Amino acid sequence: METVGKSPRKHPPKNPNKNHPTPIPKRHKPNEFPTHLDTPNVSPVARTLCNLLTRTSPPEIETALTSSGIHPSDDCVREVLKLSYNYPHSAVKFFRWAGRLQKHSPHAWNLMVDLLGKNELFDPMWDAIRSMKQEGVLTLRTFVSAFQSYCVAGRFNEAIMSFDVMDNHGIEKDVVAVNSLLSSICCEENQTSTAMEFFEEVKGKIAPDGDSFAILLEGWEKEGNAAKAKTTFGEMVIRVGWSKENVMAYDAFLLTLLRASQIEEVLRFLKVMKDHDCFPGLKFFTYALDVFVKENDAAHAIPLWDAMVAGGIMPNLIMYNAMIGLQCNNGEVDNAFRLLDEMVLHGAFPDSLTYNMIFECLVRNKKVRETESFFAEMVKNEWPPTSSNCAAAIAMLFDCDDPEAAHEIWSYMVENHVKPLHESANALLIGICSLSRFSEVRRHAEDMLDRRIIIYESTMNKLKDAFYTEGRSRKDRFDSLFRRWKARVKL
Repeated sequence: METVGKSPRKHPPKNPNKNHPTPIPKRHKPNEFPTHLDTPNVSPVARTLCNLLTRTSPPEIETALTSSGIHPSDDCVREVLKLSYNYPHSAVKFFRWAGRLQKHSPHAWNLMVDLLGKNELFDPMWDAIRSMKQEGVLTLRTFVSAFQSYCVAGRFNEAIMSFDVMDNHGIEKDVVAVNSLLSSICCEENQTSTAMEFFEEVKGKIAPDGDSFAILLEGWEKEGNAAKAKTTFGEMVIRVGWSKENVMAYDAFLLTLLRASQIEEVLRFLKVMKDHDCFPGLKFFTYALDVFVKENDAAHAIPLWDAMVAGGIMPNLIMYNAMIGLQCNNGEVDNAFRLLDEMVLHGAFPDSLTYNMIFECLVRNKKVRETESFFAEMVKNEWPPTSSNCAAAIAMLFDCDDPEAAHEIWSYMVENHVKPLHESANALLIGICSLSRFSEVRRHAEDMLDRRIIIYESTMNKLKDAFYTEGRSRKDRFDSLFRRWKARVKL
C-alpha cells in the first residue's frame, strides 16, 4: 500500500519473443470520467472529500484530509475513488490516507488499480498490484482491469504480458482469464486479429470454451470479416462441438454473414444448426427480419421465420406486423393469412395495422370474395378498415362487379361514423354511375351534400359526361344537382 504512486520498480518487462503490434498510446481527454460535480446523489461526506481533493494542491492534501476530522467508511472510500478518475495523483494520496485509518477492502483496491490504469499510470498500477498480493486481496478481477486499461491505451502486447505473469502473482491462468483478455482486445477497433494471435498461442495450453469463440466471432462481426468468421466458426465446432448454450456465438456468426449479403449461406448454416438442435437468438432474428423487410425479400424471410419459430423464439406483435407487411407487399396472401392464424398461438394478438395490411393486399390484388369475407371478420373483431382502405375497396368492388359488397362497406362507414368519408363517397358515386344507375347516383349525391361530404370536381365531371350521354332528361337532372353542388362549393 505504501508503494502506491512511488514507482520504485517497473511493470513486467517486454518479452522480445512476443510478436505483437507496436503500442499506440491513447491519451484520455481532461474530465473524461464522471466527477462529483456531474453525478447525482453523491453522499454529503463523499462530496466534501471530493471538493477537498479537487481544490487542494497535491502536497497539502494529506494535511487537509487529516484536519477535516472525517473518518470515511469503506463505502465512502469507494464512492470517492469512483469520482476521482480525473485526479489520479490526488486519489492516490487520499487512498494512502484512508488506508492508515482502516484496512482497504478488495473492492477499493481494485478501484485504485483501475483508476491508475485508466490514466495510463502503469508503473504505479503494478505497485498497487504487488501491494494487493502482499495484502492477500489480489484476484482475477484485478488483472481484468489491467487488461482493459492496456487495451484502451492501445498497448496490446503489454496486456498480453500481464496475462503471462498472472501465475507469478498467484492467479491461475484459466479459460476465464483468457476470455477476459480476448474481450478486452476485441473491444478496441479492428483488433480481432491481435486477439486471434493471442488465442493461437494459448489455445494449446488452456482449452477454449464456447465463450472464447463467441468473443472472437463478435470481433469478426464488428469488423465485417465473413471469411475469418467462417474459419473461426469451423474451429469452434471442432473444438467445443454443438451446444444450445452458444447462442451468442451463433448470433455473431450469422450476423456477419448476413451483413456480407451471404443470404444463402445464412440459410444453409441455419439448417445445419437446426439439424444439431441449436439456434441463434432473438438478436439475430430481429436484425435479419429488418434486413429482409428493407430489401423487400419475402422469399428468404419465410424460411428464416420458420426456423425462428421452430427454435422456440416467440415473435412479438411488432415482428409479426413486419413479416405480414412484407408478405403483403409481395402479394403473398396465403403466407399473410398463415401468419395471422399463428399469432394468437404465440401470444401475439393482431391489431388494426395487422388487419389493414392484409385487407389492403386483398383489395390491391382484386381478391373479391376474400375482401368481402375479411371485411366481415375485421368488423366482427372490432378492427375495421381505415377510411382509405374502405375507399380503395369500394372502387375495386365496383370494378370487379360486386356493387352489393361496395354498398355494404359504404353503409358501414356511414352508420359507424368512419371519417373522413370524402374519398369513399366519390368512389361510390363513380361506381354507381358506371352501372348507369342515375337515379341512385342523384339520391346518394343529394344525401352526401346534406352531410357536407365533399364531392370532387373530377367526380362531377365524370357524372356530367355520363348524364349528358343519356339525353335531355338526364342532362336536366344533372344540371340541378350541379347547381346545388356549386352552391355548396362556394360556401
